[in-house]
Amino acid sequence: MVNQPEQPAEPRSQPGKAILEWLLPTRTGYFLRIHVVPGAASNQIMGPHGDRLKIRIAAAPEKGAANKELLNYLAKCLGLPKNRLHLKSGAQDRVKVVEVVGLAPEVQERLQALWPSVSS
Repeated sequence: MVNQPEQPAEPRSQPGKAILEWLLPTRTGYFLRIHVVPGAASNQIMGPHGDRLKIRIAAAPEKGAANKELLNYLAKCLGLPKNRLHLKSGAQDRVKVVEVVGLAPEVQERLQALWPSVSS
């Protein structure tokens, strides 16, 4: 009997180890580190901004409107129900952390596709 070499395991995300600077896997999903620019002309993902993903949001930063619009916009971009995204920190700041609940491989692919030029 000839021993065949084992196939290397496909790389998997480990909790706590960033996939991209702005995308951090957790035990239940992912954290998105985001820099928000409220009051923009339209919602738009701008790209990396240091260790965060810069996103322009059309809503004004009043009474949580920009936070709500950010979560709605991300849910739409990711094709996920709104209840799978939660603002974890930064409710009154431009620097925010959004939790995306779900570990399915397509969730990671969709997250990385938010800014394709940095996910290659």
